[in-house]
Amino acid sequence: MSGVARRTVVAAAGSAGLAAALAACGGGADDKNTAPEGGGTLARTGDIPVGGGKVLADKGVVITQPKAGEFKAFSSKCTHAGCAVGSVQDGVIVCPCHQSKFDASDGSVKSGPATSSLPPTPIQVVGEEISFG
Repeated sequence: MSGVARRTVVAAAGSAGLAAALAACGGGADDKNTAPEGGGTLARTGDIPVGGGKVLADKGVVITQPKAGEFKAFSSKCTHAGCAVGSVQDGVIVCPCHQSKFDASDGSVKSGPATSSLPPTPIQVVGEEISFG
């Protein structure tokens, strides 16, 4: 049998798969300040309660309405351990992992263990639709 040995082909294929997997994981600490990608409507204004909000974990964002008609958005990734925040109630964004709490109007830490604010995410409100801005 001539040509490349079977284990060489398997090793090469395995290396290519590993490289693809690592590339897919990509990114690092600098990724936390970039706006999520994707277009279209995230939510409707009526979906976001005044004094509360909505966590869109699949989009990596939490949208709040601190005052009637004022909409804010932040990364839904807690700055303490990277868990997804779980809820917004009474003007506070809560992370279920270690109970860090963030102000729904500006993302600042209200109580730890987190010590850094949730990074803001640009959004735009056009009529009743909220989308990435």
